Amino acid sequence: MHTTTAIDATSLVLYQHLARRMNHLEEHFRLLGEADMTVAIVVKAPAYTFTVQLVFEELRCEGLDAVTSDEAKLADFQLVGDLASWNAMFDDIVTNGAASGDFTINSLALRGNRISCEGTDPMGLDKFSRFNQTLQDFLDGAAHIDLTRSNV
Repeated sequence: MHTTTAIDATSLVLYQHLARRMNHLEEHFRLLGEADMTVAIVVKAPAYTFTVQLVFEELRCEGLDAVTSDEAKLADFQLVGDLASWNAMFDDIVTNGAASGDFTINSLALRGNRISCEGTDPMGLDKFSRFNQTLQDFLDGAAHIDLTRSNV
């Protein structure tokens, strides 16, 4: 675990490493159960919006790609927040080894003031609640990879 510099939430490489880590921890994710969902993470930076789509199938992250905002709307749900909020969440993960208190994706999305869970399909939105812990453990993987804003 590292604590020197914050992770860049707008780096596709970050999500590639998180997917690789998840896919090597099948036994850990088996305890959480299979997850079948497509998630769009939308990070609104001052000059641009970065959107990555993650495809979870069973115990793995089977796909990810940078997508347009129109493509993101096809996901089961979108997690939308500004760059500062996403970076604060990842900073908390790196500092504590996992998201804590107000920085869990569940807390952030339920409050909706920094990161919101959005979508138009009730069944798709329901997947956020059903597979929340899998998504949290996926994001918590940031505490165990060496990608910082200074070297991505």
